[in-house]
Amino acid sequence: MKTKLIAAGLLAALPVSAASAMNVADFLLKADALEKKGMMALFSSDLKLLKGEVEVAGKQLRSERLAAQKAGRKPAYCPPAKGGMSPQELVALLRTIPPAQRPRTELKDGLRTVFARKYPCS
Repeated sequence: MKTKLIAAGLLAALPVSAASAMNVADFLLKADALEKKGMMALFSSDLKLLKGEVEVAGKQLRSERLAAQKAGRKPAYCPPAKGGMSPQELVALLRTIPPAQRPRTELKDGLRTVFARKYPCS
């Protein structure tokens, strides 16, 4: 019983993205809802949730990319040393994933796909 309580506590302490990764469809639904809120979106808990999801997935993808480079393999994408993209551009790129694929595509995989298109490796 004590072990189950400890395990439940550990699972509860995990970030949402570690417990269950968000798919692209859910991400875009939440992003659309935030966009409709306008300035009030700044006070929404979903804003923090979406930022957290992108940060976690981005860190994982960066680690994968650097590991591939270190191992002498071609990474999935090759971003410029400086720069980035706006949240609007990120959402627009995720919208290029076909709607039928969005529910079964985890955000990390969707980001990898759009980053590979935006930042191809030569």
